Amino acid sequence: MIDPKDIPESQLVLYADDGYDSHVVRLLLAEKQINYYLSLLDSERPEDLRQLNPYNTLPVLVHRDFSLYELNVIFEYLEDRYHGHKLLPESPKQKALQRQLAWRIQNDWLKLGRILLTHKDSINPNQATIARQKLSDALVTLSPVFGQTTYFMADEFGWCDVLLGAMLYRLDEMHIELPKHLCRPLIDYQKRLFERDSFIQTIE
Repeated sequence: MIDPKDIPESQLVLYADDGYDSHVVRLLLAEKQINYYLSLLDSERPEDLRQLNPYNTLPVLVHRDFSLYELNVIFEYLEDRYHGHKLLPESPKQKALQRQLAWRIQNDWLKLGRILLTHKDSINPNQATIARQKLSDALVTLSPVFGQTTYFMADEFGWCDVLLGAMLYRLDEMHIELPKHLCRPLIDYQKRLFERDSFIQTIE
């Protein structure tokens, strides 16, 4: 792990792995064009990590004298602290609606995705089969929605797109193949996300 003494106090430090949540935070930071130090950790969790996060999970974002380790809290902090490249609308109504959409994405789709992204030594095959079918069916059913606006139910890239981009990037890992004849709007949306400079930065 990075020794905090080796970096300026004002700099953000992200402790991350190659998992979904870490990808989301890296994409957030790239979209908002925030400079940070990245410390990539493997499956072995250093003992020091527990001092930053009692759950000993990744990612962990450290800024000055505090650490954040819950995905939505990290997003809210970055959105409030760094005003450039906002990922939520200015209107209170639209902001609330986008937050609600983000909640639905996490509750309806990412919950299934997390089952499929469980380590192969821990995954329950029966649960995975059910989750894969449910997520695949949901994506096919809602594919036309992705063709109505440039981004997810909005004309500007936002928080929902960050959540979806990192998930869609892992469809192969989840053994989900989108049928092209049914999912053209979703596939085109996926392509728009993956071609963004910020997204490319996070997978290099």
